[in-house]
Formats: sequence, structure tokens, C-alpha cells
Amino acid sequence: MSNKNSPIKQFEGLFEGFIFWSRWVQAPLYTGLIIASFFYLYKFFEELLYMVKYTRIWNETKMMLSILGLVDISMVMNLVVMVVIGGYSIFTSRIDVEMHEDKPLWLEGLDAGQLKIKLATSLASISGVYLLKTFIDYRNEVQKTSPEGIVIEIVIHMVFIFSALLLSQTEKITHSYHVHETSKKKNKPEED
Repeated sequence: MSNKNSPIKQFEGLFEGFIFWSRWVQAPLYTGLIIASFFYLYKFFEELLYMVKYTRIWNETKMMLSILGLVDISMVMNLVVMVVIGGYSIFTSRIDVEMHEDKPLWLEGLDAGQLKIKLATSLASISGVYLLKTFIDYRNEVQKTSPEGIVIEIVIHMVFIFSALLLSQTEKITHSYHVHETSKKKNKPEED
């Protein structure tokens, strides 16, 4: 029988408390991402003003590429928000927004597996925007890069899509196994 007040148990309690506290090391990283998002917000408005300045002389293709650039920035910002809020609430400390009227829907029942899937699909979407920009401006892209460069972009995009599908399938299998094991425990008759 072990003594709860033994020096080893006291050290173990302190060490486990320190390990649990270490999750706060991530907080400065999330703060840095928030600060970086303000710089990206500046870049968004810089691009928007540039677009407003030249919109009269641009053709439809140039305008579409400029708008896709703004879409790309907004999608990266969404990704940053998911990493900051999702990562903080899963790995650092729960954010108490359960009853808040502005709580985003994607936070419902969010866990680490779902966050990975959301991040992977966001990366695939961002990659898709880049690929769409390449296809819209195909002639200029071929002049800037080789056709192999475009094939590489397609391969990268397909890797992002495959990764998102693989992560979602893995999460589905893991979740169904967990639900199955939980239901087995609930339905197991109690032994006397």
C-alpha cells in the first residue's frame, strides 16, 4: 500500500502539475498568430485598394485573378482562426462560449480529429484557389513556369484532397470504434 504523503508521491504530484501546466506554452503561439492575422488584414486591404485603383483598365481575367487573391487571403484567415480558436480550446483551455449567441457552428463538438479534418480541407480549398488562378491565367503561367510546374501544382492539390479524405476516413473509423466500445460497455450485464 503506497502512502499518499510520501516524497515520491509528492514529487509525482508536482511533476504531473507541471506537465499539465505546460499546455500554456502554446498560448504565446496563438497570440503570435492573432498578431500575424492583423498584418494579413493589412495585406488584404492593400490588395483591395490596388484592385480599386486599376479596375477600369483591367480585363475580366485580371479582375478575376485579383478577386481570387482576396478570396485566398480570406481563406487563409479562416484557417488561422480555426487553428487559434480550435487549437486553444482543444489543447490549452476550454473557451466558455457555449451559450454565446455568436458561437461559430464549426465549434460544435470539435475535437482534435475534427480539427485536423477541417484544417486539411481548408488547405485543399486554398490549394484549389491557387490552381484555379493558374488555370484562369494559363498562358501567363506557362510563360512564367514550365508545364511541369502546373502538373506539380495539380499533384500538390490532389495530395491535399487525398490527405483530407484519409483523415476523415480515419476519424470516422476511430469514432465508430469508440461508439461501438462505449455501447458494448453500457449493454454489458452487471455481474454479481
